[in-house]
Amino acid sequence: MLLHVVHETRYDYSPAVKTAQHMAHLKPAHGGGQRLLNHTLTIEPAPAHQGEAVDVYGNTRAFFSLRARHEELKVVAESTVATSAPVAPQSGMPWEEVRERLRYHRGAAYDPAAEFVFPSLDVPRHEDFVAYARPSFMPGRPLLEAAQELMQRIHADFVYDTDVTDVSTPVLEALELRHGVCQDFAHVMLACLRSLGLPARYVSGYLLTAPPPGRPRLVGSDASHAWVSVYLPGEGEAGEWADLDPTNNRAPGEDYVTLATGRDYSDVAPLRGVLHGGTHHELHVAVTVTPLDEPAAAYNSQPPTPQGHS
Repeated sequence: MLLHVVHETRYDYSPAVKTAQHMAHLKPAHGGGQRLLNHTLTIEPAPAHQGEAVDVYGNTRAFFSLRARHEELKVVAESTVATSAPVAPQSGMPWEEVRERLRYHRGAAYDPAAEFVFPSLDVPRHEDFVAYARPSFMPGRPLLEAAQELMQRIHADFVYDTDVTDVSTPVLEALELRHGVCQDFAHVMLACLRSLGLPARYVSGYLLTAPPPGRPRLVGSDASHAWVSVYLPGEGEAGEWADLDPTNNRAPGEDYVTLATGRDYSDVAPLRGVLHGGTHHELHVAVTVTPLDEPAAAYNSQPPTPQGHS
C-alpha cells in the first residue's frame, strides 16, 4: 500500500519564545516491510540550524534551533511510504524459556533485545503489572499466544479516553484508572511484559485515517499512534519482533506506518524542545494518512482532529 502522511504540529506561545532547541522523531522508518519514498520537514519560522542524525535504536531524528523571538512554531512533516502486510510470526517458544534466554548468563551470547527487558523512564517494573499479566501467562504457554491474550484483555478492560491522562501520567496510574489513550495502553502492556522479564519495545507511528468501505475506523487515527513490539527469539538464530496494538486489539498491517522504536514514549516523542521564554503554550496536532494507490473519493476522508497526545 502506498500511503501519504501529513503530520502538522503547531505551538502558540505566551509570552514569546526568545530562543529554542528542538528534536523531532517525524521521519518514518525505512526497512523491513516498509519503504520511505519521500520525506520533507517544513519549519516556520525558519531555523537558524537544522540537521539529522540516527539514534542508538536506528531512528532518524531531526535537530533544529531557533534564535529569533517567535510566538508560534509550526512543524509539518510530509512523507510518502510504501507498506506491505507483515509475515505472521511462527514462534511457539514458551514464555518462561524466552525469559531465561534473555537473562544474563556468564559466557552466553549477547542478544541486543535484552536491553528491552529493563525498566525505562516511563515504564517501571512492578508487581502490580505482574499480577495483571499473570492470567494470560500460564505455565508453558507460548509467548506470542500469551502476549496476544494480554493485548486482548487490555483492549477489553481499558476505556479509550482523551480527557483522563496526558503525556506525564505515570503508567501505574493508568493501570489503576483503566482509562487512557494509545500511549497509556502501550505503556501498560510494556510494563506487564518487562515485569515478567520479557523484552518488549515501544513503537510510534500512524494509522490510515479513513479506511476503505467495509473496514472499521481504527482508534487513534487522525493523530500519532503507539503500539508494542514483543521479541520472539529464534531457535539458534536471530529472533524477530511481533507488533501488537492493544488500542485496536490487532496486529498492525499495511495500514500502519512505523515512525520510530524505543524503550518508551520518552525515547521517540514526535517533538520536544528546550525553550527560553514561552512560559505558557497551546499545542495543536493534526495527522492525515491517505492512500495514493486508491481513488481518494472511496475513502470519504475527513479533516484531521487536533489532539494533545495520542
